[in-house]
Amino acid sequence: MFRFFENLVDPFVAYDETDTPPTRLWPFMLDYSQPFLRVFIWAGLLSIVVAGVEVWLIYYMGRVVDVLNGSPAEVWERYGTEMIALALFVLLIRPVLHVLDVLVLNNAILPNFGTLIRWRAHKHVLRQSVGWFENDFAGRIANRIMQTPPAAGEVVFQVFDAISFSLAYLIGAAVLLMAADARLLLPLLIWFALYALLVRWTIQRVGPASQAASDARSTVTGRVVDSYTNIHSVKMFAHDDRELAYAREAIEETRRTFQVEMRIFTIMDVVLVTLNGLLIVGVVGWAIALWMQGQASVGLVAAASALTLRLNAMTGWIMWALTSFFRQLGVVAEGMETIAQPIDLVDAPDARPLALSEGRIELQQLSHHYGRGAGGLDRLDLTIAPGEKIGLIGRSGAGKSTLVKLLLRFYDPDSGRILIDGQDIARVTQNSLRSHIGMVQQDSALLHRSVRDNLLYGRPDATEEEMIAAAKQAEAHEFILDLEDPQGRRGYDAHVGERGVKLSGGQRQRVTLARVILKDAPILLLDEATSALDSEVEAAIQDTLYGMMEGKTVIAIAHRLSTIAQMDRILVLDQGRIVEEGGHADLLAQGGLYAQFWARQSGGFLNVEADG
Repeated sequence: MFRFFENLVDPFVAYDETDTPPTRLWPFMLDYSQPFLRVFIWAGLLSIVVAGVEVWLIYYMGRVVDVLNGSPAEVWERYGTEMIALALFVLLIRPVLHVLDVLVLNNAILPNFGTLIRWRAHKHVLRQSVGWFENDFAGRIANRIMQTPPAAGEVVFQVFDAISFSLAYLIGAAVLLMAADARLLLPLLIWFALYALLVRWTIQRVGPASQAASDARSTVTGRVVDSYTNIHSVKMFAHDDRELAYAREAIEETRRTFQVEMRIFTIMDVVLVTLNGLLIVGVVGWAIALWMQGQASVGLVAAASALTLRLNAMTGWIMWALTSFFRQLGVVAEGMETIAQPIDLVDAPDARPLALSEGRIELQQLSHHYGRGAGGLDRLDLTIAPGEKIGLIGRSGAGKSTLVKLLLRFYDPDSGRILIDGQDIARVTQNSLRSHIGMVQQDSALLHRSVRDNLLYGRPDATEEEMIAAAKQAEAHEFILDLEDPQGRRGYDAHVGERGVKLSGGQRQRVTLARVILKDAPILLLDEATSALDSEVEAAIQDTLYGMMEGKTVIAIAHRLSTIAQMDRILVLDQGRIVEEGGHADLLAQGGLYAQFWARQSGGFLNVEADG
């Protein structure tokens, strides 16, 4: 039974992805709700039926009070069959209706609705560009991905568990009182008008207060995760107190926003108790007055009393449900600031897969300044022949890493274009472009998974033998066999920790190299590929590096000039332009920047900062 309801909606059902999701709250919720519309209809109908049954039972209890005025034998003779039918209804039909209502809400909607939102939100965020991620805290992004789905699920839950139920119950109560005596409806209507004003007052304040509190919580998460991610720096500089102060500022703001939210609820509770007192006195008092005048039966007084006491008990729950509804809407709205942002770097509508035949790269009047008007690249022209090995050097900020990022289309250029085998990379699909490029970065961060998972990231369909061969080429196989994590997993199954923190810098770099060797892409980008290796290990894999380059178009950034001295051509970048180019000997003979860098080397290492 559970499985039937749990499988009514597939949260991973195929859907039309969009680069520009709805940015307003209700269109956003409606867009995510499409697979659930049929189930929502059933949930609403069942909620109304359950509420109607509850009101009818109260009405019928009043009737029971009235019919019990006669002798037991006479009452049983006249109403016995009716009472047995009522008992069977209460014992059999009513539980079935309630169970169906709960199954649809708790088993068909809630688990699947949150899952669908989390899946689609994560899928959307993963499509964002590298630049988009660089402009936010990873912790805050993750927090919004995690807190928005349960908040949206709570919104749906309150719609069907509280709002539709309470509206149906209130309408049923009004019909019951009006049918008994229309005058009993007056105090209920007055109470409802005042109650609606209280709801409006509360909602107007809870939504913004909730969004502010949610945003403050996300800021705390972002700051705490930032500290944990950079725990080595925190400990190395002995800045525990500084990090605590940094977090305390955000935690205090969270407390302040939560206090504002709770003040609203306290005021609401005080006013609600007063209103409910008016409801009980008004309806029950009037019913008693009518009975004293002989215009109402004892059963009507009993039904009116039960009804108002039930409403009294429900109003706090309804108000809390409504405030929870709008509070969670505030959380969803805050989450939308991340998961409803349009994709800022997309494939062209007619984009096709890159058809790489030779590996020729052409940069035509290429400029990119990160929106600052300076830095990066400035009208760069460059042609790299198929199979040519290019070395890039330059001071920090000269544009070396910018060139690599543009080639991978992590950013779009401000002007100019990049061609690979005559194809503008802005007109090909991003995945096909990057599948043809192997990249080894200076920051050799790894996924918090096994060594095997990290290696197979380069080529998931590689065999075990191919994976081990790549590790051996990168001089990584021996140390991998000696690895063991705290859970007892060994060798290639050992997990490397967040960003590979359980490995040394050199070990991480060799795993990264092995991953790129396994990928075997025709274009190879090396950004300080050997910077984390000691001289002995670098010498051991130097032949491997040159073997990797064989038959490939290569762009290598290096501060250790000895690693690029054997390149076909060396380019010296300065302020976003090529100021020198040629072979190692030719550049030394020119006596320019390259010659200065070479002269200032210590142990073959260029004494300038790494390019950002």
